[in-house]
Amino acid sequence: EVENLIDLEIDGFPSSSKMRNGRYQRSTSDWGYVGDLVEDDDKIGLYSYKVQSTITSRLANTMIQAKMVNNAKRSQHIVFDVQVPKGAFIDNFTMDVNGITFTSKIREKSEARKMYSQAKAKGKAAGIVRSNALDMENFKTEVNVPPGTRIQFELHYHEMIRRKLSSYEHVISVKPGRLAKHMEVDVRIIEPQGLRYVHVPNSLGDHFDGITSISKGEKKAHVSFKPTMAQQRKCPTCSSTAVDGNFVVQYDVNRETTGGELEIFNGYFIHFFAPENLDPLPKNILFVIDVSGSMWGLKMKQTIEAMKAILSELRAADQFSLIDFNHNVRCWRDNLVSATPAQVEDAKKYIQTIHPNGGTNINEALLRATFILNEAQNLGMLDPNSVSMIVLVSDGDPTVGELKLTTIQKNVKQSIKDEFSLFCLGIGFDVDYDFLQRIATDNRGMAQRIFGNQETSAQMKNFYNQVSTPLLKKIQFNYPQESVSDVTQSSFHNYFGGSEIVVAGKVDTENLQHLESIVTATAANAELVMETLRDVEELDGFMKKDKYADPDFTRKLWAYLTVNQMLAERNTAPTAALKRNITKSILQMSLDHHIVTPFTAMLIENAEKDEIMLADQPKDPRRGCCPGTLGLTPNAPNNNKGIPAWANVSAVPVSFMPEQRSPPVSSLSINRVDNDPHFIIHLPKSQRNICFNINSEPGKILNLVSDPGTGVVVNGQLVGAKKTENKKLNTYFGKIGFYFKNKGLKVEITTETITMKDGSYSITLSWSDTGHIIRKQLLISVKKESNVTITVGEEMSFMVLLHRVWKNHPVNVDFLGIYIPPENQLSPEAHGLIGQFASEPEVYIHHQTPGQGPEKPQATMEVKGNKLTVTRGLQKDYRTDRVLGTDVPCWFVHNSGKGFIDGHYKDYLVPHLYSFLKKP
Repeated sequence: EVENLIDLEIDGFPSSSKMRNGRYQRSTSDWGYVGDLVEDDDKIGLYSYKVQSTITSRLANTMIQAKMVNNAKRSQHIVFDVQVPKGAFIDNFTMDVNGITFTSKIREKSEARKMYSQAKAKGKAAGIVRSNALDMENFKTEVNVPPGTRIQFELHYHEMIRRKLSSYEHVISVKPGRLAKHMEVDVRIIEPQGLRYVHVPNSLGDHFDGITSISKGEKKAHVSFKPTMAQQRKCPTCSSTAVDGNFVVQYDVNRETTGGELEIFNGYFIHFFAPENLDPLPKNILFVIDVSGSMWGLKMKQTIEAMKAILSELRAADQFSLIDFNHNVRCWRDNLVSATPAQVEDAKKYIQTIHPNGGTNINEALLRATFILNEAQNLGMLDPNSVSMIVLVSDGDPTVGELKLTTIQKNVKQSIKDEFSLFCLGIGFDVDYDFLQRIATDNRGMAQRIFGNQETSAQMKNFYNQVSTPLLKKIQFNYPQESVSDVTQSSFHNYFGGSEIVVAGKVDTENLQHLESIVTATAANAELVMETLRDVEELDGFMKKDKYADPDFTRKLWAYLTVNQMLAERNTAPTAALKRNITKSILQMSLDHHIVTPFTAMLIENAEKDEIMLADQPKDPRRGCCPGTLGLTPNAPNNNKGIPAWANVSAVPVSFMPEQRSPPVSSLSINRVDNDPHFIIHLPKSQRNICFNINSEPGKILNLVSDPGTGVVVNGQLVGAKKTENKKLNTYFGKIGFYFKNKGLKVEITTETITMKDGSYSITLSWSDTGHIIRKQLLISVKKESNVTITVGEEMSFMVLLHRVWKNHPVNVDFLGIYIPPENQLSPEAHGLIGQFASEPEVYIHHQTPGQGPEKPQATMEVKGNKLTVTRGLQKDYRTDRVLGTDVPCWFVHNSGKGFIDGHYKDYLVPHLYSFLKKP
């Protein structure tokens, strides 16, 4: 998740009613007795946590309020942290600190930022809150207050409740973080159409069985959840709360046979359209499934399980095919086929054989899918009444082929040609969900994020069920122009069973007699014409009688739909001029209706304007704010997908000290061979680095690791420089081979390609790719033009680093370096130039004397029964800086490591890239 934060220093706030700047503060005695609060170690008590939500004709207004007190004897931060649904608009935030009230107002973003900067420059207390568009936004307010301070936070937002699978679902995040003396969630539903049912699933867990009460009338309902402090506890003696999750309310409304409902109130109309009892239209559906390496494991298993269930639900009239893609694109069938039992069964067998590996070529996969559908249409193979769609399932950004997202979006738009819809499922936290949402919206579809866990399969099936039953296509709403204006989107590509279409607009109250809606759409068997009318006076009387109903619901719904429609249009605007005009319209709507959008910001200040906060959105939603302010705090898992921590180290500066044991940090604690070739052996027990060089001939193959016990071999083949320098020809590793005998897998890495071989099967990636290869629980992760990491379960891992030189360099050539952590679980039989040090030898260094220079002292090293003269110096670790490298202090052993390695370096020459080292 990404958090929105406010941080405000409240200095000198008194803990009781006193004069401040010539006015009296309001007392907070209305809280009543605040004793008996359960406090954590921080001595912060939560007096009450209240959620009130009122739904008026699908418009939900929600207020979340927390009252807290600092009972510590020192100033400290009090945090108000709530989750707000992605589609919601925040319209108000207030804060009361010992009677001093902070209120909010909406301003154009640059104006708000200017006011904030001016306040900060004048030394006023100032904080910042930033928002970002994810499925759930974390609105987090953090205030530093003195001892005894009582503080109340209150956040207001509104959203339109969408109908999915024949049900409206209102989701409220309830995560107080600690036990509350008073806890309450109160939901009221007012639906003029009448309530068919109201249901509250046990989403907070069995712990709260029987606590929720539901009172339902003909057109109104009241849901209440009030656990006592004892009921909130995780266990009878626990001081932590079990209230931590989503409170969910589901309901549906009664409908006329036409499925339409026109509500007119306070100068606006809302048209709800959800016809049922229609025959489904046949589908032409292409499933496009990402099978790149990052899908390995649970994601792929759950995807296959979901796809098998989805295929079983295809109707006999449907046509379908499957495309799976990594860096390549494969088609189960090159054309659409009928969903016969035999074809469905064959498709299930096909997806069962999928093995994820390689990169991600989204562009080519989607263009292949659109080609199949376009070709079928051009050949007259599609039923004129059928609905065509593509369902994309992916978990990552494009890494192969076309990488520019705007180009992919343009290519797909041009290929689809407004003929069919694209639906996108983004799996996991690291998927570029914003891109999937844009490309889906651009092609009359929708996107949904699926979190990669045990529920992935169920979430995928749920999403498919939302689009699996098309009932209408090419729907057009026509309203009399003399009665209405400023109508939101009135034409729709498809209508799916269990959903709802909503249209809104302004209405001329003097011409209500002319207001009727004519709806035309393509149904399964005929042209559908519907008229819907509504008794305006009846609705007016009903709304005014109910004290909980929002009298502004029609205006807010119209504004909500209009702003969202303009945001979508702005994303797909073909010209910069049109985009600017749409931006101006969104800005004006935001200011007129007091809502935070990407082009406005919320200023939060006290009455005297001497403390101020700012709420806005960052320019780059993937990056945090600048140092010194508060910004985005990622709360998602590591995106490196199985790459071990040691392979992602940051640079650690190392200062030279003549006889200092090497610091045990991850950037140093590793065995490596790099450059021409320099060996650095890290000895974990003595915390020393020992270095040596090997000078051999181009073409020779050196054994680095040979372990019969685990069946692992690592060899490196030397390549020479283009010419000699100082009468010496430098050599480097130009090719490295890995052999995992027990798995039957071989990996060959050159300066051009990365190849994995399994018998006659092989797969190759180039260094221009970023991708993954996974086979038999061996993961190969390629970072474009940088490095390759090979991970074997939890037992061992290796990194190969690519060094590129100027193509026309007169001397140097491209070469490879290899990094091997000493934690690798090699067997006692391991040997090789590096493998022999899996069993660390005793090393004793003494009698240090000045060397040729002050930074190169000499010493005597005793190891393996030998006494060697060694020199202190620096070698390079290129993992963090591939150009200059990071200095690593070590003791250098001369004569190709003689005396430190067993035997002579020539004993480690092997005939082939995958040869084990012969025992002496």
